[in-house]
Amino acid sequence: MFNGFRRWREDRRLAALDVPADTWEAAIADWPVAARYQGEDRDRLRELALRFLLRKGFAPGAGFTITDAMRLKVATMAAVPVLNLGLDWYDGWYTVVLYEGAFIPSHHGPDEFGLVHEEPDVLSGEAWEQGPVVLSWEDVCAASAEEGYNVVLHEMAHKLDMRRDGANGAPPLHGLDGARWHDTFTAAWNDLTERERHGRPMPVDSYALENPGEFFAVVTECFFEAPARLQQAWPALYTELSRFYRQDPLAQQTALSPA
Repeated sequence: MFNGFRRWREDRRLAALDVPADTWEAAIADWPVAARYQGEDRDRLRELALRFLLRKGFAPGAGFTITDAMRLKVATMAAVPVLNLGLDWYDGWYTVVLYEGAFIPSHHGPDEFGLVHEEPDVLSGEAWEQGPVVLSWEDVCAASAEEGYNVVLHEMAHKLDMRRDGANGAPPLHGLDGARWHDTFTAAWNDLTERERHGRPMPVDSYALENPGEFFAVVTECFFEAPARLQQAWPALYTELSRFYRQDPLAQQTALSPA
C-alpha cells in the first residue's frame, strides 16, 4: 500500500516536472553510452533519470554552482545500471554532493591498519554507506570508453554493492548463482593480478585490485563504457555482469553499428 502511494505521488510530481525531451537530450549528448539506448529503452532511461532527480537532492561542494544540465547528466548516468533493476535499488540514501573538481573528504579516520594519515587522499568520487554519493564534476565529464572510466557508474556500483554486507564485491544477486559469481570474479581477479605482476596489458585499471568492492565497481565501469574489452578479456565475468544488470551493452553496441 505504501509503495503504491509513493508511486502515485511520484507520478504526479513527474507529470509536473518541466523537462522537455530536447533539454535532456542536450544534457547527455556528449556521453556515447546513452546513444546505445534507443526507442522504448531510451524513453525508459529518460523517465528513470527524471525519477532519480525526484528522489535525490543535489548539494554543491565548496560552493560549486550546479546547473540543471549537470543534474540531468549525472542522473542519466546513475539510471543506466538500474534501468532493468529498478530505482528502488538506490533506496536508503538521498543526496548527491557535486564538487567542481577533485576533493578531499571531510571525514578523516584511521585506515584498515588503524593509522591516521596526515595527508588524506584527493578523490574524484566517494560513496558513503547509508550516506551521500560525492562526485567531482570534472571527473563526471571525463567519462571515457577508451579508458573504461566513469566515476558515476563506479560510485553507483558501490551503492548497489552496499545493499548487502557493505562494499565487498557481493551485491544482492536476485536469484543468481552465488558460487558461480564468486568463482568467476575470483578467476578474473587472479588473472588481473598476474597481468600486473608480469607487466601484461590490463583490461581494467589496476585500482580494481585494491579490494573486491573496488574490483566490482571498476569492472562495472568497463562493462558499460567498454563492453567489448571486458568481454574479450573475461567472457564469463561479462556474462555474470550481464545477468546481474539484466543488460547486454555489447549487443546494444553491435546493433547500432552500420552493417
